Amino acid sequence: MDIYTAVTDRIIAQMEQGQIPWSKPWHSNGKAVSHATGKPYSLLNQMLLGRPGEYVTFKQCQEVGGKVKKGEKSSLVVFWKWIEQVDEETGETKEVPFLRYYNVFHIDQCEGIAAKYTTEAAFPNGASTVEAAQNIINDYLGRTGVKLLHQEGDRAFYRPSTDEIVLPLRKQFISTAEYYSTVWHELMHSTGHSSRLNRLDKVVAFGSDVYSKEELVAEIGAAALVGHVGLETSTSLRNNAAYIQNWLQVLKGDKRFIVSAAGKAEKAVNLILNQCPAGIKSPLGVEGNV
Repeated sequence: MDIYTAVTDRIIAQMEQGQIPWSKPWHSNGKAVSHATGKPYSLLNQMLLGRPGEYVTFKQCQEVGGKVKKGEKSSLVVFWKWIEQVDEETGETKEVPFLRYYNVFHIDQCEGIAAKYTTEAAFPNGASTVEAAQNIINDYLGRTGVKLLHQEGDRAFYRPSTDEIVLPLRKQFISTAEYYSTVWHELMHSTGHSSRLNRLDKVVAFGSDVYSKEELVAEIGAAALVGHVGLETSTSLRNNAAYIQNWLQVLKGDKRFIVSAAGKAEKAVNLILNQCPAGIKSPLGVEGNV
């Protein structure tokens, strides 16, 4: 099976049904996780699985005395496997990542198995949630030196040359959640600075593949951060036919696009949250349940 095609086809199928996979907010205790380890899956797999809860392979279900219900269909989970290869020119041995997959079932598709790690998301509302969001932003700005400026206007952008984010005044935003969603979108762009993840090209043409991928990186990451602190945003402005058709065209044109963008978003979110695991060599920037 061509795993890149399989992943892309699943994302496209969701979008053709009017769903935007990366715009589904998930709370930090409401993610899709492995029933065997309790570890959350990566951003890409969160999008593929589509809903929170615990997941098991067919074998894992049997090992704990359960069974998959008749007629239930499995979901795809991908991961990177590192394989040693010898460079024919230099003779050096290098580790090269290959994308692999396995199939899993949500535990509500099974009988005789109960949740071990997940509970209903219970996040504080109001000031405490905003405080959590602001603490993340202040910590990131303090660690990286990125400047955040507010000025009256109708543009929000990150300027790599000066390493600063410019936003409209807070009172111009229609909601608190939309404000933080916009901040995190621009913070995601700032992670691509040459002094950080070195993801941004000096010259990027509007509408190019590079531009589109960077925008998707920022959108996936911002959605993850919104959910991380329990904020909820309205998707009405983005959930429209033109928006979906634009991304469908992009994804259909490059089967590796979503895998690459999700991996870059994962690394950027880890950087913003200051949760980069030590010793990780996965192209997606995460350990275990990629």
